[in-house]
Parts: sequence; C-alpha cells; structure tokens
Amino acid sequence: MMDSKTLYAKAQTLMPGGVNSPLRACRYVKSEPAFIARAEGSHVWDVEGREYIDYVLSWGPQILGHCDKTVNDAAHKAVDLGSSYGAPCEGEILLAEEISKLIPSMEMMRMVSSGTEATMSALRLARGYTGRSKVVKFIGNYHGHADSFLAAAGSAAATVPGTPGVPEDIVKHTLLAHYNDLEAVEKHFAENGDDIACIIVEPAAGNMGLVLPEPGFLEGLRALCTKYGALLIFDEVITGFRFSIGGAQQRFGIEPDLTTLGKIIGGGFPVGCYGGKREIMNHMAPCGGVFQAGTLSGNPVAMAAGYATLKRLQECDYDALEQRTTKLAEELTAILREKGQPATLVRMASAFTIYFTDQPVVDQRGSAASNADTYATFWQQMQAQGVNLAPAGFECTFTSFAHTDEDFEKTLEAARNVKF
Repeated sequence: MMDSKTLYAKAQTLMPGGVNSPLRACRYVKSEPAFIARAEGSHVWDVEGREYIDYVLSWGPQILGHCDKTVNDAAHKAVDLGSSYGAPCEGEILLAEEISKLIPSMEMMRMVSSGTEATMSALRLARGYTGRSKVVKFIGNYHGHADSFLAAAGSAAATVPGTPGVPEDIVKHTLLAHYNDLEAVEKHFAENGDDIACIIVEPAAGNMGLVLPEPGFLEGLRALCTKYGALLIFDEVITGFRFSIGGAQQRFGIEPDLTTLGKIIGGGFPVGCYGGKREIMNHMAPCGGVFQAGTLSGNPVAMAAGYATLKRLQECDYDALEQRTTKLAEELTAILREKGQPATLVRMASAFTIYFTDQPVVDQRGSAASNADTYATFWQQMQAQGVNLAPAGFECTFTSFAHTDEDFEKTLEAARNVKF
C-alpha cells in the first residue's frame, strides 16, 4: 500500500485538492492529510500503520465508536440480502418507529441519504407547506451545501470567500442573523413575517465550534414561529442522539415543527432523515404536492445499521459519558492555560470546543476570534503524538462510549508535551 504522501499526490491529480470534502485537505492546520486504512473503537490507523486516538469520529456519528460489533453484524446480515432495492423494506419501518419513539415530535418522517438532503428537503417542505419563500438562518450555522444555506455558512464553507456558483436570486431569500441574537430575528419577522416560511437552526451550533444557546433564545424562536405561522426546523445532524437519547430538543425542552437528522441514525452509514408533525409531512408526495425522491433513500443496509445503533444507544449511560468528557475537556483547557494560552471552553454532553481566545463565545464572531495559527500548532503536535483532532479550530471535539480512561490520559499527556 502506498504511503499517505504518495496517495495524496496521486489524489490531487484526480480530485480537487485531493479530497472529496474540503476540510480533509488539512490546509487550515497547515498540513497534509493522513490516509486512514481502518478504524476500531476509539482508534483509527493510517496507511503507514500509525495509530491515533480519534476525536473526529466521522464528524460525530460514531458515538458507539468505530466498528461496533452489534452494528456491524446487523449491516453484514443486511448486505448479504442486497445492498439496495429501490423499493420499500421492513427496515425502514423499524428505524422510523424507533426514531419516532425517541423523538416524539417526529410523528412522520422521510429517509434520505445525507444530512444535506435532509435539510434541503425540510426547507422545500416548509416553503411548500406555508406558501412562503424566505428562510431565517444563523451566521456560522452549517446546514449542508444546498444553495439556500451557503449564505454565511459554517464548517468548511467558512474557509471559502463568498458563495461562487450560488445565484444571488436564491440567497436573497435567506435572512441572516447572529446566533443568540433574538432581537435580530424579531426584526426580520417584523419586516418580512408574512413571507418567512421557517427558521432553521442548530439548537446547539456545532459547525463554528460548539456554541450553546443562551437562556430564552430557542424559546424565543419557538414563540416567533408560532406567532407568525412559520415553521421551526431543528437541524440535529450533530446534536441528534448525541446531546441525549432524544436529541437537543429533549435536552432543552423545545419542540420544533421539523427535525433533520444525519449519519448517526445509520451507525455512520450514508443516511439522513427529516420529519415532524403528521399534518406537515403529509404535504410530501405522494400525499401532497412537495416533491422529493431518492433511489438509495431507506436502503436496507443503512436501515439495519441504524436500528441496531439506536437500540444500543438506549442501553448506554449518557450521563457517565458526559461526566468523563467534561473532566477531559476541563483538564485540557487547564493545561493550555498553564502554557500561557488564552483558552475558552464550551462543552455539553459528549462534545466540546476549546477556543484559543479569552473572550466568551456566543456566536460566529466569538468563534472567529480564536487564534487559527495557535490551533494549527496544537493540532500538528497532537497529531504527531497519535491524537486525531478535527483539522480546523471551528469544529467540535467528540468522544464516544468506546473511549477509555487510558485514551483520555494519553490525550492529556500529549497536550502537556505541546510547545507553543
């Protein structure tokens, strides 16, 4: 097998930047990517055989760890019966029933193949249901790469100036506000309330680093949508089944009209889902006039893996993982401060972000104040010691039920060895 450097050189002749998703190029951290050969539990191995403690976890969904035996067994059994039918299968019903039981606001749902498909379809449904055009989104929130969402988006889109290829006629319908700025949202509704189809929001932002909602923010969004007849969409692609077994909406006690979910409901397989109130979902074809379709939607392998994942998660101790993750995050932050680095910690459940700034982070402006060069130095030295962090400082650090106390102690020791 070729080494990572050789593979990356070859990949750059075949794929833009040598990658199939921009952040993987590791340019933000002034490095080149390691090509991963395999993963198990809380660890990944690159093609050279180097082992890493993994805190990326496929950008969050591997909360059980990589290659969970129960999930893998279910997927293997399913694939032996066929990987795609383009027809209904029982697995769709089993997974949908489980999701609806755990997230009661999702009375009906539609399976798709990615989080981007889920958010794109939820927006179309909101527009079709309300007969309105405009959407309120928050600067730094990332809802996939559909055109309407690439106005001031987070995640890898934050590294790209503007939105080339996205017509102004499309993004003019996207109204922007800073996260946690309820007054700005109120102003949008005062000026455009009769044409706002929905608010879409990450109930806890995870694509400009972790940013938590301030008290009253989500409640205020719910009240505005109810008052003006707009829909509230929670993008739980990151928070769903991670912030609690019922997602962020259970944790914060807010019921949205529509919810979008991502790869976690497929145990990491390519899958997404959007759903909500029965009255709204029945506007989707073939019951209503809002169209969306996909040959791989509800494919039997992802359905089987997802059902096994949700069954396993109901046996897991979320509180214990949160306590262990909190201890890790706080000790990492303390180590960085002892080294003279300004560090602001934002944490909840099994996710956290340490920003290299001494300012509070409540929106994208606070996230952007984090020192990118300092993060790059930190990332490079942690990577060299076998700790795999997100290759950008505005992403979350995720833990899993597979991470051990030994993993955490090795991570802390690596941080102690970092020199700035």
